[in-house]
Amino acid sequence: MTDFGAIDALLAGARKEVPLPSAEERRTLREELNLSRAQLAQALGVSPSTVGGWESGRDPSGEVREKYAYFLEGARTKLAAEAAEAAEATSAEDSASSEDDADSQDDAPADAGQTEDGRDDDVDVLAAPQPCVLCGEPARHQVAGFPQHLDPAECGSTGAARSQPQPQSERGVRVVPVGRRLQTADSPDLIGTAVASALAEHSGDVESATEALVKRAIPDAMALLDHSRMGGRYDVVAHPWMPDVLRKQSSRGADQIWEARPKWSRSELPAGKHEITALDVNGAYLSALKTHLPLGQLEHSTGNHHDRRRAGIHLITPPDWEHDAYLPNPIGSRDEPGPLWVTESTLRLLLRISGPKYGLCDPPEIHESWTSGATEGLLEKFRIALKDARDRAIADNDEVTLEYVKAMYSKFVSTMGESNYNRELYRTDWMHLIRSQAFANLWWKAHRAYDEGLMVVRAMGTDELHVIGDWRAVFAEGRGVTEVKVKDVYTVGTG
Repeated sequence: MTDFGAIDALLAGARKEVPLPSAEERRTLREELNLSRAQLAQALGVSPSTVGGWESGRDPSGEVREKYAYFLEGARTKLAAEAAEAAEATSAEDSASSEDDADSQDDAPADAGQTEDGRDDDVDVLAAPQPCVLCGEPARHQVAGFPQHLDPAECGSTGAARSQPQPQSERGVRVVPVGRRLQTADSPDLIGTAVASALAEHSGDVESATEALVKRAIPDAMALLDHSRMGGRYDVVAHPWMPDVLRKQSSRGADQIWEARPKWSRSELPAGKHEITALDVNGAYLSALKTHLPLGQLEHSTGNHHDRRRAGIHLITPPDWEHDAYLPNPIGSRDEPGPLWVTESTLRLLLRISGPKYGLCDPPEIHESWTSGATEGLLEKFRIALKDARDRAIADNDEVTLEYVKAMYSKFVSTMGESNYNRELYRTDWMHLIRSQAFANLWWKAHRAYDEGLMVVRAMGTDELHVIGDWRAVFAEGRGVTEVKVKDVYTVGTG
């Protein structure tokens, strides 16, 4: 006889599993609330890697599935409510603004925004003269935080349109078409003025002036960047939200981005005695400022597809490298197998050398990406100002300016990430992109040496390349950023 009671109990307890949104939507909902995987995992009683699996396509089951579905539905509701409130607030503000604008034309007093002596209330007297942002000559006042002459007769700049600096929120970055060099002759020489002021302040003491300039390299680099952005087409998002992979895993740890740093030595040399030249690549980070940088906040995507109009970071499975006997691996010295996060610079290098022109490896497999619309000329005017100052310093044997400029671009790059020394610009993605572009540039120099018949012996960091052969037939010797200089010459083997 059938136990109908047991069947009834089974049917009463049976139910369809709670439906879940797509894996991509699950991740988007969590990230839109600025919650980490670890935070969500703790609330659900699972591990962060389990949450990562759910956001990659695996589905939970049982009670934890219901809890996860409850969180996702709550997240969707909360975000929808916040979006509705924001839309209503914007509509109300726009309406009030339109009415206020109409009334303010007649009601605003003629001296609004001025102090009793008629001076704008955002004008401050400087304790010591600083270079005017318009002409570069010493000024005793600052307007909206920028040193500037108040009397046009004292200012070396021309044109009424330049008499007021733009607020930082309205500034942008000029985009320069590839191959076109920005003209900077009409710009104030902020670097030269700073060096002259430091030497005067320290009574011509070169060592003291250099030390003082190096200490102020970060704020001075930011001032130069701000000046190069005036009148540009794009705003820089200085503190955008960053995905978890760009966040440090611990206070003293690193994030998950692999910069592809080469640390390669040729495993075997031919028999005999060989003279090896260690070449030093000049201005590696300065040259790397010309790279594809994302303009805005990074957006997530999945799939094995690369959009050349965008830039960012990518989770890839790198291809096998079969040329380690004579060329460094383009992803650097990495022993761990499996997928890794790389920058746009590394990905573009891999895609190029895997193409039909070079055919050195298979294309990398792209799993997911964080990207934004990009340009290669984002920092071009800034780079050119530093390069021109560097070139002049070398020509004039001006070691003070040379050390100052080196400190400006090297510290600028190193403090883009989460740093207490540069709070104006927080773009960890830019920092990794510029660094890995420097490594990619070194790789291309190694490839050029090999392609021109030199024997490549070592490639280290961003600026060290050891070769055997007539390297002067391949590379120009000098101190310019397109040249190399000899770091060492040594002999190995026996003749």
